[in-house]
Amino acid sequence: MSLRAARLVTLAEEARARQHASNADIITTLTEKDQQLRRLRDIVDSAYQLRATLWGLQTVLQRPDGSDPSFALAQMQHAATGLGEALGTRRGGEARELGDLSRAAASAERADLAAITERLLAWCDRLLKIEVTAQRALQEEVAQLLTYSVEANETEQATQNVAVATLRLGQETHEALTRRDADLAERKLARSGELADIAAALPISPLIQTDMIDAITEWRERLGTTIEGIRKQNAMIADMDQTAAAMVAKARSLNDLFTGDADWLGDFIGHVLVIGATVGLLFGSVAAFAAARSITMPLRRLQGSMLALAADPLAGRIAESDRRDELGDMARAANIFVTEISRRERDLRQAKERTDETLAELRQAQADLIQAEKLASLGQLVAGVAHEINTPLGIALTTATLLGDEAQEFERALKGNQLPRSRLAHFLDRMKEGSRLLFDNLGRASDLVHSFKQVAVDQVSDEPRRFEMKGWLEDVIRSLGPLLRKTQHAVAIDCPAPLQVGTYPGALAQVLTNLVINAALHAYDEGESGRIAITVRDAGDQLHLTVSDDGKGIAPQHLGRIFDPFFTTARHRGSTGLGLHIVYNLVTNKLQGRIDVESRPGAGTTFRIEMPKQLAGEARTEAMAAL
Repeated sequence: MSLRAARLVTLAEEARARQHASNADIITTLTEKDQQLRRLRDIVDSAYQLRATLWGLQTVLQRPDGSDPSFALAQMQHAATGLGEALGTRRGGEARELGDLSRAAASAERADLAAITERLLAWCDRLLKIEVTAQRALQEEVAQLLTYSVEANETEQATQNVAVATLRLGQETHEALTRRDADLAERKLARSGELADIAAALPISPLIQTDMIDAITEWRERLGTTIEGIRKQNAMIADMDQTAAAMVAKARSLNDLFTGDADWLGDFIGHVLVIGATVGLLFGSVAAFAAARSITMPLRRLQGSMLALAADPLAGRIAESDRRDELGDMARAANIFVTEISRRERDLRQAKERTDETLAELRQAQADLIQAEKLASLGQLVAGVAHEINTPLGIALTTATLLGDEAQEFERALKGNQLPRSRLAHFLDRMKEGSRLLFDNLGRASDLVHSFKQVAVDQVSDEPRRFEMKGWLEDVIRSLGPLLRKTQHAVAIDCPAPLQVGTYPGALAQVLTNLVINAALHAYDEGESGRIAITVRDAGDQLHLTVSDDGKGIAPQHLGRIFDPFFTTARHRGSTGLGLHIVYNLVTNKLQGRIDVESRPGAGTTFRIEMPKQLAGEARTEAMAAL
């Protein structure tokens, strides 16, 4: 039990060390994201300033009095220089394009300056659309990482408290067992149950948490067996003490009785010898000595054997049991007592062996149940619809804002009776371009919403239902079209057409989405295209689902930690390490299934999911509906 307590402390320290390393990774990621956010903010501010100077330059150029645009042009060049510095060397191509347009505007005649200004304004608008969208996404990611950082610190403190409680409980239990105090040990056993509940509630590594709960469970089972053994041994020792005391008292009584008889016989022989005088002296002495020895020697052997048996119940049988007198009766009674003790010891040993065999047979099932119950949910991911339509909606929102600004400028020019034909034509062109952008991006968003409709409804409702697997799977993959087209990866689906499934479609969609996105972003190098295969097989009451890729695979030292929360090898690219952890939680808890992974460097990665085709609760609901 001391070894198991030490093992539990080691596991708790290992979990705390992992959590500490994860906290350090989160801090590093937050620092990087903050620097990225500062750079984006500088670019957006400089772009807005450049757009304001461009509008001012357009206003000067459109005045009928032929005002000198030199001052407005100088302001525009200064703003363009600031934006170029904000873009820096990382955005060298865009900075060079901005510099070319700025120099062209500086050297252009007044007649060509309006066209160059329009090009600069369009370039600036496109840059703002991209950078504002990226800035919003980065701000949301930083907020999420801050939340995870607070939760991770609380987890580390709770893990350290488990180690301290384990040390204290192990020492107190050892003292209780040393004193053979079964009641105190029973109270320590109850406290260990509370420790198991605390460990099960910790959001730590699934493998370490499983080992911790297994160690606590084995420690509690051993302690319970030890307590039961101590109680039985204490009862047996008390019974043995009482029996030994009775046997010793009986032996002393018999010894006194036979000693009195021997004394009487000695006196009688003395009288005979006196009467027989010298004739019978020798014969009488020999007869008296033999008679006394035949009585006292067996009695002393019986007394010694019974005292030895009282001191050690396993000393062996008493040799005087074959006698047919009172001494033989006492020996046979003692032998029966010894036999009963041996039988009880053998029964206890057999019961312990059966218990160990039962624990070995149930260990796998128990590990699965504990693994399914121990993982706490770390949050809900944003639905696929919101993620995919973010870009077209952002572009549409920015376009609508620009159209509103254009409309206000046009209204001011109209009220001031300063509306030349060129300004009207410019306004109409801007309205046409904005309408086209709005129509294209809102149409794209509408198509994405239509593709995602059933998947999004399933995730929001969070209710189980029956659905046709192949058509539903094609809808889910179609919803990932923008990401897959961007990465140029091909997705192949192999699923029998008439397969019906009764489960949580929202949870299953999130599992498939995370696995496909994980393969698309992490299994291949940048610019490399690959093939992702999704295979579904009907296995009776079970559904076998496989997601595999032909990418670069997972390193062996990382394979055992891929389901841990916050573990990732791509944190420098913005990954938080929660995707596969959420997949594991949904499969083992929500979908009542199992998931494992197989991967070799250079040979791709395969995730295998086994889950019931019909959930237990859903099956009962359909049976009641049939009745």
